[in-house]
Amino acid sequence: MNKNWFVVLFAFLSSWIQAENVKTLEIGAQAPDFNLKGIDGKNYNLKKFAKADVLVILFTCNHCPTAQAYEDRVIQFVNDYKDKKVTLVAIQPNSDRSVRFDELGYTDLSDSYDEMILRAKDKKYNFVYLYDGGTQEIAHKYGPVATPHVFVFDKSRKLQYQGRIDDNEHIGRQTTHELTDAVDALLMNKPVSTQNTKTFGCSIKWFDKAPTKVTEVSKWATEPVALEKLDLDGIQSLVSNAGGKKYRLINFWATWCGPCVSEYSTFVEDHHMYRRRNFEMISVSMDTPKDYDKALDFLKEKYSSFRNVIYDGTDKYKLIDAVDPKWQGAIPYTILVSPEGKIVFSQMGMIDVRAVRKAVADHIGRYYD
Repeated sequence: MNKNWFVVLFAFLSSWIQAENVKTLEIGAQAPDFNLKGIDGKNYNLKKFAKADVLVILFTCNHCPTAQAYEDRVIQFVNDYKDKKVTLVAIQPNSDRSVRFDELGYTDLSDSYDEMILRAKDKKYNFVYLYDGGTQEIAHKYGPVATPHVFVFDKSRKLQYQGRIDDNEHIGRQTTHELTDAVDALLMNKPVSTQNTKTFGCSIKWFDKAPTKVTEVSKWATEPVALEKLDLDGIQSLVSNAGGKKYRLINFWATWCGPCVSEYSTFVEDHHMYRRRNFEMISVSMDTPKDYDKALDFLKEKYSSFRNVIYDGTDKYKLIDAVDPKWQGAIPYTILVSPEGKIVFSQMGMIDVRAVRKAVADHIGRYYD
């Protein structure tokens, strides 16, 4: 057996057993050391940050709406304190195998290492971002309960504050600022007045939650699948989104189209990610009406439980012009329609999954308002 594989397996099983017994680090405790890979490919430990008079360890992630709501505040904090010997290090503690699709309704990304790189690039992170999701060893030692969760250490690396960043995840509504208060006190060699607070956000996705993701997907097969026939006026109504209150992601496809078939499962995932939001997924089959049964069988095979329609007409060119004058006719063709009936995103040919999900998340919102 490969030694590295055994180490990962042992860590996985250990995490599985201990997840419910994780304890948050107590005030006065020494900062546990770590050796974690950053998004730049380098490994980091406490010694890398020895020059900092104050070290802030932030447990955060990509997918959580609360974590996303705090991103700009964290970036601003780093800018405000970069010349004061204060260093902030972010650690991503979640196992992406334990993040359910229905927990991804506010994001385009889950919490894998590769996705961390993408999110950091999107937001131009100005701090070190480390991955602990593979073993969760460091999360077990620090004991974060949610994302975000901060731990503030003094020069001797003893914990002086742990908890929330401020008192309100809604941007601009915060009235107290526990993180900056703690850091300012330490810089002035004063005791931190408030050392412990509760923190609000998404729970840590421990390894022992991985089976729930499997169960979630298995339930998709129990949801009913139907295929509705629509004429040209009906298709136009779909695209116009008249009276709609939700964003509509509409995919035009056919069973004879190889790219359509290979990418279709992605739209099923999108449906389960965003369906609890102001979003709906619709598929439009471009198969001929005589192939209705074939199209329906495919949709059932893919667990396509959202609204599925088939064009009940023969003139494809009228349909193409009715849907979008910019559409040249090739399928697959995918559009995102706003509640006002405006096409805010379109892609002809096989989709860029990230681009579609980013468009959806950016339009329906990434955090609570």
